[in-house]
Amino acid sequence: MDGALITREQVIPLLIEACPSFQAVYDEHLRDHGEELLYLALGDFARHLLSLHQRNQVESFPIVALAIERLHVEGDSFVREAATIGLLEGIQNNWDHAEVDAELFGRHLLPVSAKWWRSAQDFWSGKCKFVGEGIDG
Repeated sequence: MDGALITREQVIPLLIEACPSFQAVYDEHLRDHGEELLYLALGDFARHLLSLHQRNQVESFPIVALAIERLHVEGDSFVREAATIGLLEGIQNNWDHAEVDAELFGRHLLPVSAKWWRSAQDFWSGKCKFVGEGIDG
């Protein structure tokens, strides 16, 4: 890594590179909102992953998991928070509301993302006071 951190402007392009089928969904997001609203776009991405799972089109999941790991490891502080609160929680919540086991996606996550995934689950189940409690870095 050259020291440059991933910024908010790079998040969606990175996710589209990992999951090109999201491009059409993102284009609709831009038409609907007139600009990128990152947390809403991350929610759209979470729902898109659910849709792919429901159609058994999960080939991109390992690549998406790698992109999410990069957001956590190489992102600036805003990007790291958005990757957890906007994306991982979005996946967990959307899949849960659809009565689909989010672990079907979660099992693809790499170590740092998996740690934040578990922390978000622990928060929502009342095992900790905030997402990231007890996590160093």
